[in-house]
Amino acid sequence: MFIGTYRHNLDPKSRIIMPAKFREELGETFYVTKGLSGCLLAMPAERWGALVDQIASRPMPKADALSRFFFAGADEVTPNSQGRFLIQEELRLFAGIKKEVTIVGAGKQVEIWSSDKWNEISSSVSAEDIAELMQDITF
Repeated sequence: MFIGTYRHNLDPKSRIIMPAKFREELGETFYVTKGLSGCLLAMPAERWGALVDQIASRPMPKADALSRFFFAGADEVTPNSQGRFLIQEELRLFAGIKKEVTIVGAGKQVEIWSSDKWNEISSSVSAEDIAELMQDITF
């Protein structure tokens, strides 16, 4: 499970450092794609394969639209020995990443945010919003 929040800066070569804690769970090679909330998603190969299979099982018009969204700009990533990896330009533009990046553990995947977007979205959710969303969850 991915948990925690980390802040990094894009280096001059458009690379970021994936936190060591996340690299262990993501594996040597992982996938980065567009997320639904304007962030990027990073996921291990097994989860990526499950996503591919689930999309392929959908009826053709739905599968086509989902395939284009998730796969067209996706990237297979192998970080260097320092844990740095390149974020492709198409993905940086989609997520609005310019310099400061916030990397968030989100359970089964990692979210990569422009720090400005992350600050905006994380401050817009109130405790009451969360309480309402948790009505059916017990722990």
